[in-house]
Amino acid sequence: MPHELERFQQLLTINARDRSDEVALQGAARSLTWMELLVEVGTRANALREQAPGALVLALDNGPEALLWDLAALFADRPCVFIPSFFSTAQFEHCLQQSGATLALVEEQWNDRLIEQGFSQDAGFWTRVVTVSAALPQGTAKITYTSGSTGRPKGVCLSADTMLRVARELEAASRETAAHRYLAVLPLGVLLENLGVYAALMAGACVLLYPQTQLGMGGASQVDFKRLLGAIAMSGAHSLILVPQLLMGLVTAIERGLMQVGPLRFVAVGGARVSPGLLARAEAIGLPVFEGYGLSECASVVALNRPGSVRLGSVGKPLPHVRVRIAEDGEVMVAGSTLLGYLEEPSFQAQWWATGDLGYFDEQGYLYVSGRKKHQFITSFGRNVNPEWVEAELTQRGVLAQAFVHGEGLPRNCALLWPLDPNASDDTIEQAVQQCNARLPDYARVHAWRRLPVPLDSRDETLTANGRPRREAILRRYHSLLSDIPL
Repeated sequence: MPHELERFQQLLTINARDRSDEVALQGAARSLTWMELLVEVGTRANALREQAPGALVLALDNGPEALLWDLAALFADRPCVFIPSFFSTAQFEHCLQQSGATLALVEEQWNDRLIEQGFSQDAGFWTRVVTVSAALPQGTAKITYTSGSTGRPKGVCLSADTMLRVARELEAASRETAAHRYLAVLPLGVLLENLGVYAALMAGACVLLYPQTQLGMGGASQVDFKRLLGAIAMSGAHSLILVPQLLMGLVTAIERGLMQVGPLRFVAVGGARVSPGLLARAEAIGLPVFEGYGLSECASVVALNRPGSVRLGSVGKPLPHVRVRIAEDGEVMVAGSTLLGYLEEPSFQAQWWATGDLGYFDEQGYLYVSGRKKHQFITSFGRNVNPEWVEAELTQRGVLAQAFVHGEGLPRNCALLWPLDPNASDDTIEQAVQQCNARLPDYARVHAWRRLPVPLDSRDETLTANGRPRREAILRRYHSLLSDIPL
């Protein structure tokens, strides 16, 4: 058994022995003590060992069952494919086919798709026989899917040791906050949340794992903030992980007196660039927010601000398990925590992983990420602009939900916008744009914009599964609209 996996199993065993009657996992309709958690995972791991070899696909909503089977696969040495709940049908089918999965546990909505892919129900599982097994890199424990440049999700193969080492460092980073109740807000199929739950278990915290609809979450970017904020307040959570848009909703609600900071002690935020202005607002209301940085290919978190070591605007210092350097062209390079390889591609043998992100270190060793290398554009005045920087400023002030900024070869930048309130007037949007422009240098400002006819969405491939803009697809789809913008 890999070292980190053995260490994790020992921690769960110790908690089951010393805290047998304390609640370890709380769902919507069921809770488990530490002893019950250990027993249930062991029973499921044995059931997996009795099945024919092959990857296990999990397409389950957040809840105790999803986590129990995820842990069981880990301890049974069964490669696991945890598919995010917001994946499209085409993406779901692609994951099944590419991974060569032989076992599946899914929500009822996926049953017909499994039948079409040759699965049948047997002994509580969906099973199938595959004639040619997928060539997984040696030691693959999890296949997490990240969206590629063409829109087809890419299967990232990770070892148990690599993932659990990250989780252990996350636990260490938040240890002094004594966060004993952890609320899982993001889908477990998102690697960041998956490892966040592992870290909470390592800390001996009670994991609160509720269905996404109960939290007001739907799809990749649909949020009922009233429900989400109510769930956070009612949970009594000490810690959670958010993406920037969710953080904005939480900060705005506290500013308006709609809820209190309450028992929250550690709010990690990642997945996309966070506006320094939003972080300053969080600091002003006493919300303990810690921005981090990572990517699936490096098993999620690479750097993180943490209690006693915070630099506003940075993504923190690299965690102890990795080495980070900046290449001559400004690209962030990571070693010490990398993928085994992509499915259907040669295994990764190099020492350093090129992240595709641009960044730099300050004199104290804090890492700053300025955007994606491939997304940077050059205006006709020869100015380099990273659109994610401007888009973050536009969307994290409480008026705009989505922004797409374009300026390649143009004298001025333009934008396509979708407001948080679909009924918002053009004047309200224009005011928000001008307020954003006031905080930007002239070459980065949005000089003209158009309202999107519909929001960007992963279903029409204008967003990735993680909610990032698919830039080439947006340019193609809205070419006429962009061309009509006077500059």
